[in-house]
Amino acid sequence: MPIDPALVPLLDMINTLPHMNPPFDAAAFRLADEQPMPAFKADIAEVRDVTLDTAAGPVRARLYHPAPGETLPLLFFMHGGGWVFGTIETHDPLCRALASAAEIAVLSVEYPLSPEHRYPTALDTVRAALAAAADQAATLGIDASRIAVGGDSAGGNLSAAMCLAARDEGGPAIAHQLLLYPVIDNDFSRTSHAENAAGYLLSTAMIQWFWAQYLGDADAAPDPLAAPIRAGSLADLPSATVITAEYDPLRDEGNAYAERLKAAGVAVTHRQIPGVIHGFASMLGMLPQADIAVGTAAKGLRQAFGMEAVTA
Repeated sequence: MPIDPALVPLLDMINTLPHMNPPFDAAAFRLADEQPMPAFKADIAEVRDVTLDTAAGPVRARLYHPAPGETLPLLFFMHGGGWVFGTIETHDPLCRALASAAEIAVLSVEYPLSPEHRYPTALDTVRAALAAAADQAATLGIDASRIAVGGDSAGGNLSAAMCLAARDEGGPAIAHQLLLYPVIDNDFSRTSHAENAAGYLLSTAMIQWFWAQYLGDADAAPDPLAAPIRAGSLADLPSATVITAEYDPLRDEGNAYAERLKAAGVAVTHRQIPGVIHGFASMLGMLPQADIAVGTAAKGLRQAFGMEAVTA
């Protein structure tokens, strides 16, 4: 379908911003983070910044807890931003929406950014933070036996990689993976890269630059913990909710990952949302499709946690 008309003026504005066009610069992206897009912010009973004491050192995080005093399942969330930018603040509205819709706790974590900290530093950090969160479950008000991981874009990449690592290295147990338009591979030959190469917020040139910052070489042959679709087997992974966007260069790799998960016997809810672009789930209050994405994610999380009956 045609792109949603509400996105046209936004894209017209975004496409004129210097940091959105080559040559790309990490500092410029991070400066733009200081003025994130306005979005609806759901009220959550408890929102507090915490520091996780981890094997990788202290990790800053923000806890969203809809029912203080109760022990709730947890979504361990990692923000997107091409591994180069993005913060707890930029993803505050989305985390609030997920906590509210699913009626669960959400822990949004910071991680070291590239190119200063290349792969696998970010992955090692979030894995250590997940272990620390489980250890500190009592103080966080969470159920350590019901933890899901999730994120958007690069955060989706880290989520998928964490599930592979947990499977292959004996834990920790992960109940579900929420992958919002995830980065899954550095193969730029897929059709969605040709169809959506430029003009839709995230460009193929930008993605190639992000991979170069993360790996040191955009064309490197990454191992499966950097490019999860390259794993030899996706069997025995946690159930998944995979949401992709029609006008997104990453569309086809996200769709392919969902199909590979299904083929491996993993329970998957997969929705490609028409008429929208990369990052649309954060456009709360602007796009009704953002509410659809959050609702789909919340239902998958609740089912994985045994809070809602599984339906066909």
